[in-house]
Amino acid sequence: MNPRKLLALTRAGIMESLHYRLGTAVTLFANLIYLVLVYFLWKAIYASSGVDTVNGMTFTDTMIYLILATSLFNFLEMFVVWDMSRSIQSGKIILDLLKPMKFRTYTFWSYSGSHVVLFVLTFIPTFIVVMIVTNGAIQLGLNLLWFVLATVFALIINFNIEMLVATLCLYTESTWGINIVKETIVLLLSGASIPLAFFPDWLRTVVDYLPFRAVYDIPLTILLQKNGTDTLEGLLPMFGLQLIWIGLLSCAGILFWNHSVRKITVNGG
Repeated sequence: MNPRKLLALTRAGIMESLHYRLGTAVTLFANLIYLVLVYFLWKAIYASSGVDTVNGMTFTDTMIYLILATSLFNFLEMFVVWDMSRSIQSGKIILDLLKPMKFRTYTFWSYSGSHVVLFVLTFIPTFIVVMIVTNGAIQLGLNLLWFVLATVFALIINFNIEMLVATLCLYTESTWGINIVKETIVLLLSGASIPLAFFPDWLRTVVDYLPFRAVYDIPLTILLQKNGTDTLEGLLPMFGLQLIWIGLLSCAGILFWNHSVRKITVNGG
């Protein structure tokens, strides 16, 4: 694949994201309200527990995790399912399929620009504020490099999950309900809504091997240097899990897409 074509898609995505600045501002404001609600919710939970540490996490640990998880969600979020559904209903998907680039590749890189913009406008400022407010509670070092790598892997995994669900649009033409279920499952089982440390042991054992954890919990665990991720022995299992799911989901997504695209129906045609 020609890198120039991919970079052109990234530049176009950046320009498009910067053009709709009001939408980005509204998203940031909504997330601020969400974080305020999360703060008071977990403040009440810790106050009612009567202890400073719950499941190995203090209130500060929990808030750092959830605040960064929210900003990471804003950065990693894709709207492949919604866009696919609208493209099928309008017939635009036929034009996308005729482009001189594989559909999955085009779709992935068409979102890359918005990821760059949201990473700069949401995650980096949030991370800086957290560092200032907590007086540098997060130790910085090689964990930043490993975090970036884990986040790239998480982005690929999240895209493959989105594409698997989006491909269902070729059969249903509308996947609003399916997408809502998907988002709920991912947010819950990935640790983005509730840190996995608060899960029952039996459920945590199951979640540890699912792909959802690889999207949010693994990058954040590496960044915060939890569970021995400050050593190579602690990092390898996490990167290994991400790579396994990248391979499995990519193969499943490609096979499912190649089979399903032959049955595409647009406006009854």
